[in-house]
Amino acid sequence: MRAAAVVVALSLVPVGAAGFAAYRLTNVGGPDSVCDGAATADELHDLLGSGRISEHRRGFSATEASTGNSCTAVVRSGLFETSEKTVRFTPLRNAEDGPGTLAASDARLFSGGSVGSVTPDAAWAVLPEGCDKGVRAEVRADGQGHDETRARLAVAFANGLAKARGCGNGVLPAPTALSEKGAETDPDWNGLCGLPGFAPARNPEARWRMPQQVTTATAPIWSCRIGGDPQHDSRVQEFAITTEPRTTALAWKGGVSTSGLGRAQWVADGTLVATCQGKDVFFTITGGITSGLEKPFLFPDQKDLVRQFLTAGGKAIGCEPIL
Repeated sequence: MRAAAVVVALSLVPVGAAGFAAYRLTNVGGPDSVCDGAATADELHDLLGSGRISEHRRGFSATEASTGNSCTAVVRSGLFETSEKTVRFTPLRNAEDGPGTLAASDARLFSGGSVGSVTPDAAWAVLPEGCDKGVRAEVRADGQGHDETRARLAVAFANGLAKARGCGNGVLPAPTALSEKGAETDPDWNGLCGLPGFAPARNPEARWRMPQQVTTATAPIWSCRIGGDPQHDSRVQEFAITTEPRTTALAWKGGVSTSGLGRAQWVADGTLVATCQGKDVFFTITGGITSGLEKPFLFPDQKDLVRQFLTAGGKAIGCEPIL
């Protein structure tokens, strides 16, 4: 049951240094858990430090998974000079855009039984096996807290959502480790993204530096970015290979592929799926468009680009030949 917000009158605050410290540093009058069990008070304190906790909801529902349904927890410390730190919990569904929307070349990926990642912007974890595919629990804390703490909080949120929905085959374990963040380097145009043999023909007009960043782990999502910030430069090209089917509601539709790309089949804009070692694996290519012209910039021959990526990427993850 949702804990009610309790306002503690100033007259009830203990007097003296010890009392002031207790009021300032503890969760007096606040809930033991927030956002319908998204996190406990102790977990919030681990991330944001000591203080009193309150929560603010915006269309949040533990039984829905759509963008915009969120709950924000606030940790407030200090008596006369207060400081506030916030963390926002949002359940999201990845269904139509493909798993490429999860990919981030600067991600640190989970290991140890849970599926998810941490970036400077957000941490997310996929709900346990037995819940709807493509649903993830996202935590945004405005860059506050250690990556490991934010990862644990995302997993706790995923477990809370699973419990509220009555789904899941067991409780997700906290991540045992995070992969290292990939470093920016100059690309090897004869083996892009560290994939041997991945050398699509490049536009000769692309003469300025195009830095490359690649995740250092391959599961559940391997990702590579070539170019600058994708939010500000439409010429950025991104590649992703998703080896965990639970991250998306997309799936192989069956039948004979009509893509002309061997065993691969288009399932979303920029995303193909092929079975690898008995499970669905998704190959995503996004970006690389000249702003305003909707024309491939870095690699003009898109068919060659896709074929090379399926071949080199599939080989890198131990997939049977796709083409």
